[in-house]
Amino acid sequence: MPGRNFDRRTFLKGSTLAAPAFEIIRPELVRGSGKAWLRAGLVGCGARGTQAAVNLLSADPNVELVAAGDLFGDRLDFCLRQLKDPKYVQANVIRVSRFTGQPLEELTRSVLGRVRIDPEHCFTGFESYKKVLASDIDIVMLAAPPAYRPIHLEAAVEARKHIFAEKPLGTDVVGVKRAMAAIRRAEQMKLTLVAGAQRRFQKEYVETVARIRDGELGEILAAHAIWAGPPVLQFLSENWPGPRGRRDPRWSDMVFQNRAWYSFVWLSGDQIVEQHIHNIDVCNWALGMHPVRAIASGGVAWRPREPEYGNIYDHLTAEFIYPNGVRLHSHCRQYPEGCHAEVSELVIGSRGRSNCRDLGKPGLEAYVQEHVEMLRSIRGEGPYLNNGMAVAESTLTCIMGREAAYSGLEVTWDMLMSSRQDLLPPRFDLEMKLETPPPAVPGRYKLSS
Repeated sequence: MPGRNFDRRTFLKGSTLAAPAFEIIRPELVRGSGKAWLRAGLVGCGARGTQAAVNLLSADPNVELVAAGDLFGDRLDFCLRQLKDPKYVQANVIRVSRFTGQPLEELTRSVLGRVRIDPEHCFTGFESYKKVLASDIDIVMLAAPPAYRPIHLEAAVEARKHIFAEKPLGTDVVGVKRAMAAIRRAEQMKLTLVAGAQRRFQKEYVETVARIRDGELGEILAAHAIWAGPPVLQFLSENWPGPRGRRDPRWSDMVFQNRAWYSFVWLSGDQIVEQHIHNIDVCNWALGMHPVRAIASGGVAWRPREPEYGNIYDHLTAEFIYPNGVRLHSHCRQYPEGCHAEVSELVIGSRGRSNCRDLGKPGLEAYVQEHVEMLRSIRGEGPYLNNGMAVAESTLTCIMGREAAYSGLEVTWDMLMSSRQDLLPPRFDLEMKLETPPPAVPGRYKLSS
């Protein structure tokens, strides 16, 4: 470890798993070189990033977490406290223990013992991702708000790191195209890249989708996707650093929006992009293609018109039309607790229907299985893995649905791909003023040409 007076062999002799010593192998040399002790860094220390770090460490005993970065120091500190909290770790590895048979206490101690982030490798600010990438790591986990994903993905490929990138892969057209270019470059360099559409690694889904695509349901006639649940409101979370339920008046616009990022279109992409992508991605996967046009509607029915609630919609319904004429009906909404909740997919064929997981058998938790497959690819124990392009196309599918709802117009794939839509601010400065446009009004809002 940098700054410590012991080497990796010493560390391994003292580990709870008594693992054998392994040589450090650089990312470009790892694949096909057998077992290697791998070092990971985390960019984005919110709830998903923290959980993903535990998922990675519980997927393989020969991985350690050695660097972390976030825009905000308090969020980084909260993440590190959770990663050192036996109760938090145990709650996130219990299903792995049940599936593998490894004793829960042993797995918990193993994960806790491999969080090896010293103060010199804790970074904050907009440039923190560069510092994580400059650390001695083999794998980087990208879990900052989605607006930053293309920038971080591009830098990670340039730094020759293997990548776990949370979905979605951007919030606007320019950003996703930038991500796609990085994905192609990663494939050329044989860097493993896993995008966090975890259903693509969930055994029930993998087996069911394979049977659907093999024709078990006959000709596919239609599909449905739903994500109906409660709102995501960061200012009500346990680690919100400002006044409970509202903005701290001392914060700049940039600080506030990044803390309440889900509520702002430029940062999250709206619910259809940030959350409902899971269901839409499954349908694209099952049909083996992306749609070519979309019509949609949506708006704000419950979400208050107050600054804390940003400018995203709280309901959106879209109809996606595929090249073969099949239609996907998509519905997502966020209403308060007590309203109907459902997260589901449905594919209808001429010989039956499927919820996209009923023709397969259960396996390891998908949030962990995606890391298992990533590590097998890195080490050359399994096929080379880069699923970035499929998830990028699903991200664009969701953006197409959002733009159709916002504009009230039919939006085609060709229109989207020719658009120069770029939602990022002109610069990144925590003290800057950043106006928030109101929620889009159909008939007035236009997709950038």
